[in-house]
Amino acid sequence: MKIALYGREFNKSVLPFVQHVFDSLAKHQAEVTVYHDFNQFISGKIFFPGKVNVFKSYQDIKGHVDVLLSLGGDGTMLDTVALVRDSGIPVMGINLGRLGFLASVKKEDIAEAVKMLVNNQFSIDKRALLSVESSPRLFGDANFALNDITIHRRDNSAMMIIHAYLNNEFLNSYWADGLIVATPTGSTAYSLSCGGPIVLPQSDNIIITPISPHNLNVRPLVLSGSNVLTFEIEGRSSKYLLSCDSRTEIINNTAKITVQRAGFTINLVRLNNESYLSTLRNKLLWGIDTRNY
Repeated sequence: MKIALYGREFNKSVLPFVQHVFDSLAKHQAEVTVYHDFNQFISGKIFFPGKVNVFKSYQDIKGHVDVLLSLGGDGTMLDTVALVRDSGIPVMGINLGRLGFLASVKKEDIAEAVKMLVNNQFSIDKRALLSVESSPRLFGDANFALNDITIHRRDNSAMMIIHAYLNNEFLNSYWADGLIVATPTGSTAYSLSCGGPIVLPQSDNIIITPISPHNLNVRPLVLSGSNVLTFEIEGRSSKYLLSCDSRTEIINNTAKITVQRAGFTINLVRLNNESYLSTLRNKLLWGIDTRNY
């Protein structure tokens, strides 16, 4: 099996687990390709008996690898979206961080997870993305997000007013610190911490969640995924922030922002011994009640 590896810089405590990943891949005679920057970081720290190829962009791996492994936390997992893009390459996350909701493989389960992967004991979990268009254009050709696209204030304590339009029809004016537009995958991330609902990944929805709204009657809204949202910003500041997952750009109050479902999906690896609902209960403690145990 041809496997690509992506990761960020890490501290020394993580080194044994990264080595364990490489050892497990070597045991199953996997052909390994490592992201250029990550390869430079682990050079001299990690041993792999076979040849290691290097890639710099998604053009280098599109059509050339079977699976991409993300070594890190959920933030690292989000980085891989810009690497695989519309290539269809499945992504599996090995959690070397804290929560690990997207990167669901535990450190102690690395060997078993790699074994199941190379033996094709997994299914593909297709996840919808959002794309964002703005004037001026931001994020280059990586203007898509797996979790959420967020508009929020930048440099003062004043609220902002976000005028929202649904398919060019006025929806609402949000007096708030910002606004989150989330996918079902992102419903358990920033949106959840701001009071948004949990939406199952298979749902074809877009979630709008205000950040600290100054309206008692404003609540999160769940829309069909076929809708197109447009936003205009008003406020005392001239500069605001627009985030696309973990990437952030500065925008001014004349920007017009359009968010809609992207034209492709991301394939997440779901091992046969795990499920979304079990991850929801185990990682977020959803529905945990001592009366059930």
